[in-house]
Amino acid sequence: MNKLVLTSVCLLLTIYNLSAQYKETSYPSQKLGETRDVVFHVPKNYDAKKKYPLIVVLDADYLFDMVMAAARFFRHNDEMPESIIVGIRQEGHRNSDCNYNDDTGFPKDKGNNFFEFIGMELIPSLAEKYSLAGFNIIIGHGLTANFTNYYLFKDRPLFDAYINIEPAFAPNMENYLSSRLSTLTSQKFYHLIAADKNRDPETASRITELHHLLETVENEKLRYHFYTIEDSDSYTVAAYAVPRSLYRIFDLYRPIDPGQYKQEVLAYDKGPVYEYLEKKYNAIAATYHVQKDTRLNDIMAIYAASIAKEDLVSLEHLARLGKKEFSGSMLGYFFEAEFYEKSGNPKKALRTYEKAFLMKEIDFLTKDMMQERIFTIKKDMGW
Repeated sequence: MNKLVLTSVCLLLTIYNLSAQYKETSYPSQKLGETRDVVFHVPKNYDAKKKYPLIVVLDADYLFDMVMAAARFFRHNDEMPESIIVGIRQEGHRNSDCNYNDDTGFPKDKGNNFFEFIGMELIPSLAEKYSLAGFNIIIGHGLTANFTNYYLFKDRPLFDAYINIEPAFAPNMENYLSSRLSTLTSQKFYHLIAADKNRDPETASRITELHHLLETVENEKLRYHFYTIEDSDSYTVAAYAVPRSLYRIFDLYRPIDPGQYKQEVLAYDKGPVYEYLEKKYNAIAATYHVQKDTRLNDIMAIYAASIAKEDLVSLEHLARLGKKEFSGSMLGYFFEAEFYEKSGNPKKALRTYEKAFLMKEIDFLTKDMMQERIFTIKKDMGW
């Protein structure tokens, strides 16, 4: 939690330096019958061969910079993938964009047109121009937070993650959402974030009611998170909700940390510990629809566990992975040499350490270390 508070402070300090890092355009919409101001951020090193999650930001007049700053901060620390971010400015349009029927609670008139503008014009045009992964996030605050929920009621929901910041719900939305989220057939992230003070009483009551309903939903496809941002009001809650939600949504993507190493990696007992690494990266691909190269940090975590658990099968797998992911470095050959050494084959270990010596140093692996290993084996063999 302290990390997220620090993150929020850092974002607020740097947010005004971001204007040169995104583009603005006027988007002519046939659905709306008007031109709308849209702002978007594309990663500096965009590569059409890669896939990128899409983040759609409503209330972009003030939320866009927060989202972009948080995404770039987490990307810098390799805690979320590079993403394409698009924001829709709504100053002067907000109420009409989010217009709904007072009886049904669903969009009407321009609200319906705005719904179609996003789903049938804006996102398809982005998909034509950019390489989207198919993992889509939508973020809204207050009235626009309520609007994000409408996409859940499509047969195939357009978004995979919904960030609802202090939502001002349309009539009966709590029951609609409880029913819909209980019947999901594909994985969805649903984040409900509440302020702590100076709140509209009806908004506060209905958020609490929805939370109580969703607490009872039993559906393995639903990744539900609820939190109250301490000391925030209905406006400032957004500054903390954005980084916290993105951090939680991409928890699976993040590197293995010391806590995971102790609680999950070392405790893994379903097979060789290398399987933990395979499952992690398979899950990243399945969840976020991006292909992530295996991090050195994560390889080293599995290596440490392999040594601690005397897991030679995993060590052999790591040798192959190290050669593939870090070709030209000592990594794969070092793992292979240790595998031979611990398997009781000193001659092969010696030859492989000699190969490793000729490669580039990486992490804690140095030429001095390889020489020491070579010398030790030769000494043990009486050479």
